[in-house]
Amino acid sequence: MNLSMDIDINCDMGEGIGNEAELLPHVSSCNIACGGHAGDKATMKHVVLLAKKYQVKIGAHPSYPDVANFGRVSMDLSPKELIETIRLQVAKLVLICNQENIKLHHIKAHGALYNDIAKGGALTKAFLEALEPYKSKVFLYVPAASVFTQIAINKGFKIKREAFGDRNYNKDLSLVSRKKSNAMIVEPQRVLEHLLRMVTDYKVFTVSETLEEMQADTYCIHGDTPNALQILTYLSAQLPK
Repeated sequence: MNLSMDIDINCDMGEGIGNEAELLPHVSSCNIACGGHAGDKATMKHVVLLAKKYQVKIGAHPSYPDVANFGRVSMDLSPKELIETIRLQVAKLVLICNQENIKLHHIKAHGALYNDIAKGGALTKAFLEALEPYKSKVFLYVPAASVFTQIAINKGFKIKREAFGDRNYNKDLSLVSRKKSNAMIVEPQRVLEHLLRMVTDYKVFTVSETLEEMQADTYCIHGDTPNALQILTYLSAQLPK
């Protein structure tokens, strides 16, 4: 781990890309797909063992149960259905962690679910109800500056506010839709600039060319970005020592 300034860089893994062994040495926490949008027992165990090797904090990455759309399309689930699938997904990873004598560090929703629960409402309430058994044991990685963050705090969850080093933001601090060509930041130097502004100035430069205040505790670089390894190795080399 060559990152400095105590920056927690997290990365989504176990999603079928197969690049975990290359990426894990460059991150401090990982979010492991646990069967909703991707992943199965074999991939979960593979990433858990690699994370153990590189001393990377392990998180569960539950999603809408929709492999066909990689969890990136909202689903009309009842609160009961959402609670059941989230509990099942997280439990699968926890079982593997227990077998390897590793503690689960955090839980972070994936894709469309992540964006949907950020807004608050019945879906947010159901998601937090599903995770009630983990409230005193793990962190929730939550969208910085979201309604969901305050709701989780009010309900007594331990949280870490998350920002994205490789995603562009709208003026209201929502993420630019992946349907738009400027959703992702792929040039390593631009990712570094984006990240440092958030870390040191607590601000994000939006696609509206405004600077908006945003404070975060953890920063995501997506493992399924084609040049994820290039971005992470560049960050490791360039972040201030």
